[in-house]
Amino acid sequence: MSIQPLRIIDANLNRLSEGLRLLEDVARFILNDAPLSQQLKVLRHDLAEETKSLGLQLLSQRDSEHDVGSATTLPSHLKKERLSEAQRDLPGVITANARRAEESLRVIEELAKLPQINPMLNPARFEQARFTLYTLEQRLTSRILRQDKVRQLTGLYVILDRQVLAGKDELAIAEQVIQGGAKVIQLRDKHTSKAELLPIAQKLKDLCSKSDILFIINDYLDLALAVDADGLHIGQKDLPLPVIRRTLPIDKIVGCSVTTVSQAIRAHSEGADYIAAGSIFPTRSKEGATVIGLEKLKQIRQATPSTLVAIGGINKDNISQVIAAGADSAAVISAALCQEDIKKAVHQLVAEIELVKQK
Repeated sequence: MSIQPLRIIDANLNRLSEGLRLLEDVARFILNDAPLSQQLKVLRHDLAEETKSLGLQLLSQRDSEHDVGSATTLPSHLKKERLSEAQRDLPGVITANARRAEESLRVIEELAKLPQINPMLNPARFEQARFTLYTLEQRLTSRILRQDKVRQLTGLYVILDRQVLAGKDELAIAEQVIQGGAKVIQLRDKHTSKAELLPIAQKLKDLCSKSDILFIINDYLDLALAVDADGLHIGQKDLPLPVIRRTLPIDKIVGCSVTTVSQAIRAHSEGADYIAAGSIFPTRSKEGATVIGLEKLKQIRQATPSTLVAIGGINKDNISQVIAAGADSAAVISAALCQEDIKKAVHQLVAEIELVKQK
């Protein structure tokens, strides 16, 4: 057998394994995403098993010392190019290593069609792996791009309910909320037309962007897209999560309201970046709200690793309880919007959250 194809296969298998291992470690250690990490691990192990029969032949043909493409033999301008490539952010690292693995799979796939190689390697197996990796790359990149946004869901989440505001200036209220220390603002209005909501949402988005806090739209996917909101929040009766995830840009977060453990588990499996559990306490802000209590909040916390937002009836007297029960964030309406000094009220709520988290 000609040794050239074997040397090419050996080099590409090494690139493939290295690239997949890096992606697996990102999923495991940075994202703490067990299913994604496991899928990458299985893919890596399956491909190693597929090429196991060639192991000794490949190793015997390896000649790294005389490889004209090795770092020691590269011209200086190519070495500089490699150095510039190293100056990437994490999404860039993911893309580079995924492409490296995908290209290696394509090379091996094509060489596996050669008559002398085909009896030992199945080209269809490498084609299938390449398409699997395309999907895993997208999932991994989207999770990384949303990671910074998800990290902001660790404090006070204020819902600007326009019915509760009853005509008050949303922008002025939002400024007070931001000054008080809230990390997230959600715009909610189930009665006003979207045409009227659009300019309001755009002004709020601009304000939140300048203040480096998240701006979320409740329910309306088209409105979230129109103003380039940071994310969308949906309920159990809205569009299905998989549909929303396919429609939203991959760097946008999606939150989902739940009242049961099973709903929380499903929301996590379908791609929710955070879960809003409630109503924790009785509330007048939402008619017919199901009260689930602190015990159910704890059960949801134990059942899913998703970022958890507690919502419903939360105020300065009980906000510490929901954080102590496992919520990463607490969402409020009346406890902020209906207070005489909104900035002060928000600041007090934020202080209560931080006090519990410091313990």
